Parts: sequence; C-alpha cells; structure tokens
Amino acid sequence: MRPVRQWGPGPYPVAVIHGGPGAPGEVAHVARELSRVKCVLEPFQTETSLEGQIQELRGVLVEHGKIPLTLIGFSWGAFLSWMVAARYPALVSRLILVSSPPFEEQYAVSVTKTRLDRLKAKERAEAQALLGQIEDPATPDKNVLLGKLGCLLAIADAYDPISLENEAFHCQYDIFKNVWDEAAEMRKSQVLLRMAHSIKCPVVAIHGDYDPHPAEGVNDPLTRELSDFRFILLKKCGHRPWIERNAGEEFFETLAKEI
Repeated sequence: MRPVRQWGPGPYPVAVIHGGPGAPGEVAHVARELSRVKCVLEPFQTETSLEGQIQELRGVLVEHGKIPLTLIGFSWGAFLSWMVAARYPALVSRLILVSSPPFEEQYAVSVTKTRLDRLKAKERAEAQALLGQIEDPATPDKNVLLGKLGCLLAIADAYDPISLENEAFHCQYDIFKNVWDEAAEMRKSQVLLRMAHSIKCPVVAIHGDYDPHPAEGVNDPLTRELSDFRFILLKKCGHRPWIERNAGEEFFETLAKEI
C-alpha cells in the first residue's frame, strides 16, 4: 500500500487523516472534494503502534507536504493529528478536528451504548455478537468481523445519510487494537488532553449534533485548555458529515473556508 494518496498536482498545503485506526481510504471523498479548492494529501496509516503512526504521518507530511500545513483529522485521525501537532508544532499551521472522539474518559463511556441503543433489535444482537467474537483471543480473521461491525455501527452513527458507502480499503484489526488501546490509556490518564499545552496553532472542531461521540466531550475540554479554539456544531448530522443529507453541503463549505 502506498503511504499517501495525492489529490492534485501539488504543492500540498492540506492533509486529510483517516480514522479507524486501521481504516485507510475512508476520507477519500473529503479529500476529493477539497482538492477542488486546494491540493490535498491523504496519508494512509499502516504502522501497528501509536508511536509508529505518529512517525509515519510526520514522515509523509515532511516528504510530501507544503510545511506548515493544515491537518484535518477525522475520528481517530483527529487524535492522531492532535498528537502530531503537539509533538511537531512547526509542521502544522491549523488543526481541524472532524467528529473527534471525546478528550476525557467521562464522556467516552456512553459511546458504545448510544450506538447499540440506536440499532434495531436484530442489528443490536448481531453487533453484540460481533463484539464478543472480536474480544475473544481465539477468534480468527478479525479483520472481516471488524468490517461487519463497522457497517452496523455506521447505521447508528448516521442521522439521514444519502449513502452509507465507505471508501476504506479494508479494516485492519491489529492496527485498530494496538493503536487504540494505547490512545485510550492516554485519554484515561489525561496525557492526551495535557498535550493542549504544546499546541501552537489555531484549532477548530467540527462535530455533528447526532454523533454518538458527545459534542461536549470535545468542546468543553478544549475550550478550557486551548487559547485559540473554535467549535462548530452541525445540525442533523452524524459521525460522517460528508454523507449527511442535511449537513453535507454545510460541512464542505465550512472546511473550504477554514483551509
């Protein structure tokens, strides 16, 4: 797999960072649309450790990007972009967090329950069964199971989607498990939030009001910790704003203004 996909001839002052961890390609539609305004990098995270992903992204930005650049991180990619901006502030001129997970543990405990509660009974039972299989060390081929779970959760994550199509190449369980476990521990210990003191650029968060990741879990901590922070709440919008019938246009208009 190539470490980066380039949208436009360059130079590249903007990079869009996918979620997961382990879902390369899922922000292709965002990168494609933004490339109408500016040339865009779409890095793929392939490393199986958190430090590995930080260094991999840094390497792609230095090699291919117009430094300093705007980092747009979606979901897990918001956390990864946050870490890179804190560790290497000279690389990032603006940080845009799209549908970020919450920055404090107290806001994170409800996410899975919210998703399951939104599913119909049959879908909920299937999702719970998949979660049990994924957590079982003896279960083989968890990439496929994670992909199936992702498709179910996408239903719960969306408010009124035009389409639920996901452009990710394939789910990678090993990356998801290893990287997310490290990041979750950093959130629990508040190391993640304390990185705010090393962020030197303006930060903007864009969040849907229907996202199961609670908006206050991003807005409240970052308003408290950052001196240059703005929060934009999109109405009738779930976790992936670009697929939403009511919010997609506003989402892209907002991004175009911010970059």
